[in-house]
Amino acid sequence: MRIISVISSKGGVGKTTVTANMGGLLADAGLRVLIADLDIQPTLSSYFPLRFEAPGGIYELIALGDTAADHVVSQTAYPHLDIIISNDHGGQLPQLLLNAPDGRFRLAHLLGAFRDDYDVVLIDTQGARSITLEMAVLASDQALSPITPELLSAREFVRGTVGLLRDLETLSRFTHLSVPPVSVLINRLDETVDARNIHHTLAEMFTAGDQGVRILKSTIRAGVAFRQAASAGVPVHQYETRKPAGRRAPAAADQIKAVTCELNPDWEPLIEGMAPKAVMAGGSYECH
Repeated sequence: MRIISVISSKGGVGKTTVTANMGGLLADAGLRVLIADLDIQPTLSSYFPLRFEAPGGIYELIALGDTAADHVVSQTAYPHLDIIISNDHGGQLPQLLLNAPDGRFRLAHLLGAFRDDYDVVLIDTQGARSITLEMAVLASDQALSPITPELLSAREFVRGTVGLLRDLETLSRFTHLSVPPVSVLINRLDETVDARNIHHTLAEMFTAGDQGVRILKSTIRAGVAFRQAASAGVPVHQYETRKPAGRRAPAAADQIKAVTCELNPDWEPLIEGMAPKAVMAGGSYECH
């Protein structure tokens, strides 16, 4: 089971959108996917329609240690795609975790209970530094950090997210857990020179995985397809399967597939195996 946290110390960079669409894609590729919504604003929890809603969610999992699937795991309308919804409406979990001796390490221990049932766990997090964000990072094998191609967003990534990773590295020396490698995804990339320069600058800053950080070559382009897919409650790879005539940016399906392939090349054969399904819309893509 591979655990990936989608993180940022800044809100509004597209973490929920990336989590939902990567989860939908991997589930469609045949992997058993569990999404955990750790954001106190439960946008991800309402992204997909549910065919079974569990009586509990993330609060019962973390506060009570309840790992019974029928208690905390809801099933979406899409096969192989389940979710632990965000239901900490009073925002009690951060204080509870701060007062607990295992606060930053609790999620890593609890997710082990799902190892036999899922191939991938995706954790959506709050866009601010908190103990729940730290807990998610320490529970993960990989972290994915979307940022928008703006100077302030890039500075916040270096100051906030990279600073968080350095602090957790110090903490992890006293545990069996380790800080995962982080992949940075440029999200909502437009065609301006400024946006491309920021992408290039970040890539130069973190060449060859320096400081445990790499900048993905694949990007998510600015456009309406991801927003429209969210409104429809469907994964974007099913919503926009071919590039609209006259547009330079690849189809949204091609973009999310390329990002997912680059994030974990082991998934490439499964995603390539989805090609026959794309015939209905004529989509195609390449994983490099």
